[in-house]
Amino acid sequence: MTHSLEKLPVLCIGSVLWDIIGRSSSAMRQGSDVPGRITRVPGGVAMNIAMALARFDVPCELLSAVGRDAAGDGLLAQARARGLGVAHLYRSEDLPTDSYMAIEGANGLIAAIADAHSLEQAGDKILRALEHGPLGTVQAPFGGTIALDGNLTLDLLRRIAKSAIFARADLRVAPASPGKAERLAPFFGHAGTTFYVNLEEAGLLCHSGFDSAQTAARAMVERGATRALVTDGGKAAAFATADLCLVQTPPPVLVARVTGAGDTFMAAHIAAERNAAAPDIALSAALTAAAAYVSGETPL
Repeated sequence: MTHSLEKLPVLCIGSVLWDIIGRSSSAMRQGSDVPGRITRVPGGVAMNIAMALARFDVPCELLSAVGRDAAGDGLLAQARARGLGVAHLYRSEDLPTDSYMAIEGANGLIAAIADAHSLEQAGDKILRALEHGPLGTVQAPFGGTIALDGNLTLDLLRRIAKSAIFARADLRVAPASPGKAERLAPFFGHAGTTFYVNLEEAGLLCHSGFDSAQTAARAMVERGATRALVTDGGKAAAFATADLCLVQTPPPVLVARVTGAGDTFMAAHIAAERNAAAPDIALSAALTAAAAYVSGETPL
């Protein structure tokens, strides 16, 4: 599958919310009570991808639901300051701005809760600009890249997989979390879809257990993915199509943060392909960018 440089913005569809992250340099387990830092930053899969794309000078537009509340106003101000397109966000009078809370220790993500209920309740209202313009219509569907996350409801994702307004798009999908991985099953067999998943998510989507990203990526393609990228933390990652499978190991780094690493990987891969990078170069660029993010070198 060849991806040429596009002038159209990347549309980032999914969660746009506030991340509240507690991080400690100590290893943690259930019941741990340790010193650390608590931060509140813009987040959500779609927002994280868009912010990472902006760091690679890739224009993007957010399609999501944000409340008409103080939290929503602050979130939009942060998005604008980063150069993200927010003109087509659905802003509800009744639904509050969503949020995400996570605890991270030296041994990785300990626990997280995603409150994306407003996004789920907004439903297809977030897609109005794709159906009725100016981003596209049923008669003239959007023909650029769309990054779609699994925080949408299963019903809406099923409808998107069959919708004419997505028929021409270069569709990139990510599950948001293992708990939502199976929501992406409708995109198996959808021509031109690229999956970005970790090893656990690949196993859930394929109803199987895998011992390597390479095995998982091949299984994703056999299941119906046009292309699949599978990561496995600091271990080897894989990119697979029907006639190609690449395996690369990410640069070793000290882990400073976890939340958002997969989104950075996806954005870096999209950015590299927009610059016509070969598959091996694009995979390497994505792994390098994700490693820099995990190490804390990349600013939030």
